[in-house]
Parts: sequence; structure tokens; C-alpha cells
Amino acid sequence: MVFFLDYLQHRRDCRFKQDERAERIRSLTAYHGPLTAADRETVAMPIADLVRGIRSGTTAPLSVLRTYGRVALRAHERTNCLTEVMLPSAERWLLDGTVNLQGPLAGVPVSLKDTVVVGGYDATVGYSRFVGNRTERDGPMVRLLKDAGAVPYVKSNLPITLLSFESANDVWGRCANPHSRAHTPGGSTGGEAALLAMGGRIGVGSDVAGSVRVPAHFSGCYSLRCSTGRWPKAGIRTSMPGQEGVPSVYSPMARTLDDLAYFTRAVVGMRPWEYDHSVHPLEWRGGVEGEFAERKVLRVAVLRTDGVVDPSPACARALGAAEEALRRAGHEIVEVVDPPDMYEGLRLASLLLNADGCQMFSSFFRAGERNDPGADQMKRLMGLPRPFRYLYYLWVKYVRRDDVWAGLVRDWRPHSAFENWKLVEQREAYRAKWFEWWNEAGVDVLLTPPNATPAVPHDGMRDAVSSCGYTFLFNLLDYTAGVIPVTHVDKNLDGLPKDFKISKLNGVAQGAYKLYDAEAMHGLPVGVQVVGRRLEEEKVLAVMQRLEDALGEEKYELLELD
Repeated sequence: MVFFLDYLQHRRDCRFKQDERAERIRSLTAYHGPLTAADRETVAMPIADLVRGIRSGTTAPLSVLRTYGRVALRAHERTNCLTEVMLPSAERWLLDGTVNLQGPLAGVPVSLKDTVVVGGYDATVGYSRFVGNRTERDGPMVRLLKDAGAVPYVKSNLPITLLSFESANDVWGRCANPHSRAHTPGGSTGGEAALLAMGGRIGVGSDVAGSVRVPAHFSGCYSLRCSTGRWPKAGIRTSMPGQEGVPSVYSPMARTLDDLAYFTRAVVGMRPWEYDHSVHPLEWRGGVEGEFAERKVLRVAVLRTDGVVDPSPACARALGAAEEALRRAGHEIVEVVDPPDMYEGLRLASLLLNADGCQMFSSFFRAGERNDPGADQMKRLMGLPRPFRYLYYLWVKYVRRDDVWAGLVRDWRPHSAFENWKLVEQREAYRAKWFEWWNEAGVDVLLTPPNATPAVPHDGMRDAVSSCGYTFLFNLLDYTAGVIPVTHVDKNLDGLPKDFKISKLNGVAQGAYKLYDAEAMHGLPVGVQVVGRRLEEEKVLAVMQRLEDALGEEKYELLELD
């Protein structure tokens, strides 16, 4: 009976939130209808010009808000990317002086991952149990954004648990890729990426294993994974409070690289350490950004594989195009030689992130609530009795002869505090190896794929949940990393070789390549990842700009506005 009543409450809460969203959208009569020429001009305007116009009074901030509101509703109609629609409140904030219209982000609409706390609105994290958890007061991150002049106007969809490169949950439904309804926009900040790809301006997401970078790669926008302590994270809800083995970070996303760089500078310029105790008091280092913007020759190391899943033809082609563009521009390209074992990084990061045995994210579920297929697989394996798990490990290792998958499942179980401390000790030793490797290599940045494949079909994480090494590694190391879109999948160029045999791959790679289909993925975005060391946001943004400049006419073409 308790189970049945809990299930009924789950369904009631899901229906309530979906009806509430639908009614809010229906009531926004000023935001419906086709985009005008003025709307398109606003979306195309450089962000510095937009801010300058609002500060001077020559651009009406309400007009800008209505442009982006129309864009958001159109994006939502195609992709189901929105959760909380805050446009009426945003209008009020513009009129009552809540938003600082002389700040560095004066009047610029900003979209937020559903986890971010905005006064008067829920932050459900995709769980029905969190419906009705709204607070009266904004969280510190939102207070900073309003003080900077930004206008929070919508929140965006995500996966329940936050542990997925997809974005679906019972409360809000499934978010689709703006380029293909059959594919995911990524996760866990997938709704944000879908909105930005379809014309949104700037947004905030979180990243614990690639959750702002993979959606940018899957959907065709830009993102920066900041190091811990560089971007505020106070004032959020999460599925894994207390998890610090691989700390989650909040970070910026944008439709264009110019917007991404401007937004990052503006937030750091607001002295976020005065809003959030976890932020380092580190000013924006314009000198570093300028140095790497002007340095004649950059030394770029190309990381072609994570050693677990080789990149698909589409992702390898994007990496090659970026590499060749930098080479043509006169930069020095070198191979990554003898790096620390990247498979060990994936193993360590996986155990640290889930050292609680998946208990915390599971504790918020209600009866009958649908889990993400990838997170569900992790939870099921974690719940196997130890003798059965050991037998499964032996079968994988000695019968299937798959050392990669066997090594991941061998210790896949809840860990005691003592065992967790030992894992953290291993993490620090692993970070030290990469520190020494980078010193000896003498490179400025790494250039890598963001993922082995482009966007996967819905529910693909059931197979590909462990194929996350290209991004997860740099969360473990706490390195700054950005993603820039480069090209689109081409069915004529990116097919698998005729002699390709998926059965020859390890279990992680098999899960990824089960989903790779160049014909079905034709037209999906493909990006590359630029990686610096810890707290090198200025350098990474500068090198991302150098790369985009080097691409020239081959630069990625953004999705056109409807």
C-alpha cells in the first residue's frame, strides 16, 4: 500500500509540474509567433554591443528578453528543453531594479540548469520528490548574476541522477537533440545545450564527468569546464550531496565562443568569492589571456585516444581538421607520448564518484520513478551480492578475456570510509603523475575528442555509460577544458571500415560502437576539446579562439534560427 501511494504521489507531482509549465507557456502571449527581423538581429549582435546598448538606453532590455523568450519557446517546442519558465518574473526583475542594468551583463538573458536555485521556483533535479522545494530567496549564484545585470529567464532539462550523457526524467520528460529528434542533446546539461544551439545566448551548467562538454559536442555549442574554485557553485541542488571524490563544478556555456569568453570574464570580474566561500579569490588574468592570444607559435599536443575507446571516424575527422588548421596557422603539433595510464584514470574516477554504492542518488527516488538507463545499470551492478559480482568478474576476465571491463567491475561496490581514503590517496598520486608528465612534455594545451562518438540515440547510455574517458579524466585531474564545435557527421565520409568488427573490442568500446551509425547520425555536430592545466581558464579560452580563427572558412556553422 505504501508503495502504491508513493507511486500515485509521484505521478501527481509529475503531472502538476508539466501542467504548470504548459499553462505558463500558454499565458505568454507576447512570446508566441515567428521571429522577427529585429529578433534575428538581436541574436546575431555581439554580446558587448548588446550590453553597451542596454547600458546607454538605446536598446530596450524588455525587447531583448522577449526575443530570447520567443527563441526559448520555439526551442522547447522542438526539443522539450525547458523546465521552469520564469519570463513573467524576469519582466518584473527588469522593471523593479532587481537586475543591475549597468552591470557587465546588463540585460542579457541567461538560462540555468534546473539544479540552480532561483527564488520562487523549484529546483527538482528531475526527481518528483523535489517538487515544491522552492525557496523565497535566490541562491548566491543567481544573486551574483543579477548583480552583474544578467536576467535569469528559463531553466533547462537534465537527467534524473545527473549521471548521464542524456537528459530525461519523469518530471519534465525527455529532451531531444535540436539536429535530430531521435538522438539525445547530451547530459547532464542537455537541455541547456539544446537551447543554446537553437539560439539561446548564455547559460550555466554543471560538470562532474563531462556534463557541459559532452552536450556542447552533441548539440553544437560552446562550453568551458572550469577548475574547482573558479566559478561559483553555491545555491544549487544535486543528486549527490557530499560527493567530493570527483567534485562537480558549475561552468559557463554559450551559443558562440565570443559569448562564452565574455560571460566567463564577466562572472570572474564580479569577484564571486564574495558570494561563495568555495571560490578562490583569483582575479581574471587578462595578461595570460593576451599572451596566448598573441603568442606566435603554440605547442599543441594531440591526444588521439583515451586508451579505452578509440574515437569514431566522425570524431577522428573533426580532431584531424582542428589539428590541420592549427598546423596551417604555424603552430607546433606534437603527439602525446607515454602519458600516465588513462584507463587507470577512468577506473579511479568511476570508483571515487560512486564510492557510496549509488546509495545517495537512489535515496531520492519514489516508487515507480524511472531511472536513467546508464545510472540504472551502474546501480544494478553495484547491488549484486559480492560472490556473484566476483563470479561475473571472473567470467568477463577469463572467459570473455576482456581485461578492460573486468577491471572496472572488479571493485564496483560500496566502499568504506577507509577504502575511500585510499582511493583519494591514489587520486592524488595519479594527479602528480600528470603534473610531471606535463612539465616534461612542455606543451601549452592538449587537443582531444570530447567523446568517442557524436550524439547517441535515446536510451543509448544503457550501452555507453562507461564510455566517458575523454572528459571524465580531466574532472579527476581538475583541469580546465573547453569544447568547440568543428564539423558535422557526414555519412559519406564517416562510415566504419568494411572490415570493422565490434566483437574484437573491449566491453566499454563495444557499448559505444553499438550506437555508432554514420548514416543515422548524418548532420549531427562534432566538436573537439581543448585542455589546459588547473585554473587555466584564460589560456584555454584564448587557445579556443586561436583554433576557431585557424579554421577560417571551415569554422562550424551554427544551427540556423527557425
